[in-house]
Amino acid sequence: MEDLTPLLSDYGSLFREDTDFYNCIVLGTLLPQSVWTPLSHFFQTWLRNYLGGVLLYLLSGFMWCFYIYYWKRNVYLPKDAIPSQRAMLLQIGVAMKAMPWYTLLPTVSEYLVENGWTKCYPRLYHVGWLAYVVYLAIYLVVVEFGIYWMHRELHDIKPLYKHLHATHHIYNKQNTLSPFAGLAFHPLDGILQALPHMLSLFFIPTHFTTHLVLIFLEGVWTANIHDCIHGKLWPVMGAGYHTIHHTTYRHNYGHYTIWMDWMFGTLRDPEEEDGKAK
Repeated sequence: MEDLTPLLSDYGSLFREDTDFYNCIVLGTLLPQSVWTPLSHFFQTWLRNYLGGVLLYLLSGFMWCFYIYYWKRNVYLPKDAIPSQRAMLLQIGVAMKAMPWYTLLPTVSEYLVENGWTKCYPRLYHVGWLAYVVYLAIYLVVVEFGIYWMHRELHDIKPLYKHLHATHHIYNKQNTLSPFAGLAFHPLDGILQALPHMLSLFFIPTHFTTHLVLIFLEGVWTANIHDCIHGKLWPVMGAGYHTIHHTTYRHNYGHYTIWMDWMFGTLRDPEEEDGKAK
């Protein structure tokens, strides 16, 4: 694997080229040029992240809710497990208030990347496919570890839970959880749980666009794990596991997989819970 250190200073123009391209696609599609072109590059990037985050949250939430609550009504969930429209609107309200702050974190991380303060690289040919896969695997493991412990400490450290994470845990039953609850956090809570994505960039060589795609997929993932439907796709930490987290508060802190909960003794299997209920 090639040592990236001598190349980092040469990557700035390529990173800037990428972010300008993504800004142009999103802002040029959604807004008149006269609105966004006078803004500085940093604020263009923030506005792109903000508008993209809002659209992703609302579209994924509405589409998923329509599918499971209306199109497939009574197929995946019984009628008494479907959250009220009022509950979903409250979740949307919480998420919309926090969204300007959520999207500040990826904007800052892109600024740091562009200025050569991370180990990101802009093109796959800079490291090759083998190194790309190895670095990506390391990045995902580190992020999984970081989010697990950040989430767990938000429960274990009482002031953090009371003042931050409790905002999200008012949704603690099937009929109060919905895909819209996925981003219904106190702003600082959401930032803290996403922080491992940003911190990893300082010591793991990471493909810049892949990093952005993974941040984008976070929005889809958070909607999915709050729908209360157990996907039974081992070892994925799906909605069945996450519903248990919302009802017991002491289990299933993990992100994409069950591995961290299994390693640290906090795993609770939804199928075992179903067996006990029967």
